[in-house]
Amino acid sequence: MRLVVDASVAVKWMVTEVDSAAADGLLDGRHELHAPRLMLYEISNALWVKGRRRGIEHDEAILLSQHLLDFPIHWDDNWPALPTTVGLALTLGHPVYDCVYLALARRIQGTLVTADARFSRVVASTEYRNSLVMLGDPVLEG
Repeated sequence: MRLVVDASVAVKWMVTEVDSAAADGLLDGRHELHAPRLMLYEISNALWVKGRRRGIEHDEAILLSQHLLDFPIHWDDNWPALPTTVGLALTLGHPVYDCVYLALARRIQGTLVTADARFSRVVASTEYRNSLVMLGDPVLEG
């Protein structure tokens, strides 16, 4: 299955959180994983937040950031999709940052996997609902 993973999923590969095991299951080689390069900065920001709040030590946050490119992900710049991304954000009334992932999933005919329940609820009532699944959805097991 061709999947686009967002930062809410990928950060679970680095720091133990709720559903980290489900996120780890995506790394088993059964799926073709994609992400926009934007995710590198979003994960780095999440590590910064966790370091500031003492969820992890500063040195650990820095060390983890050195391994971001080690994940088996096809990194996509997705710049050609900026007009599509802005259109999605305006249509959904949701920030561009999350819509970058949705635009990529639609462009590569894949499915976006997220742990962001708020974004999932926004998309669920739209024509884009079949382009997104929540982490842990049984469809990811098949």
